[in-house]
Amino acid sequence: MTTLLLGLLLALAQAAAPGPVPVPGHPPGAPAGARPLPAPLTVSRWWDPPPTPYAAGHRGVDLSAPVGAELRAVGPGRVHYAGQVAGRGVLSLTLPNGLRTTYEPVRPLVAEGEEVTAGQVVAVLTEGSHCPAPCLHWGLLSGGTYLNPLTLVPRPTPRLLPNPAPAGV
Repeated sequence: MTTLLLGLLLALAQAAAPGPVPVPGHPPGAPAGARPLPAPLTVSRWWDPPPTPYAAGHRGVDLSAPVGAELRAVGPGRVHYAGQVAGRGVLSLTLPNGLRTTYEPVRPLVAEGEEVTAGQVVAVLTEGSHCPAPCLHWGLLSGGTYLNPLTLVPRPTPRLLPNPAPAGV
């Protein structure tokens, strides 16, 4: 009973606290953004940072999506780059806190220097990914350091469901 009351008091205190409650792993100052693709996100390859800047690793996440899927800005910002890199369409957006998100392979729908809003359709997924099936390679950088872009995605809100009555009661 004491544990339940303490848990309830903690939840009420957090709800009444001014300002946002920090989310573990969420980059400081990062927007609690929109999703780059509609929910639910299906990760086909997880973020696997390299041990050193020049070592092998996976510097983003691959999200399964069909070619032609509309891709959205995860936060407000400005288009840093929109064009081709090694024959693949790439879009890079700088967020107000200096973080930069990258999307590939894409056909950008915005131009360099253009301001974007959170949730705005900014690109269309194209063929040419490094996945066996079509996917979006989505990255996040802070300066020259790669971060897990999934930390920008809003966390689902847990819900408690009623406990069904036992059979025969």
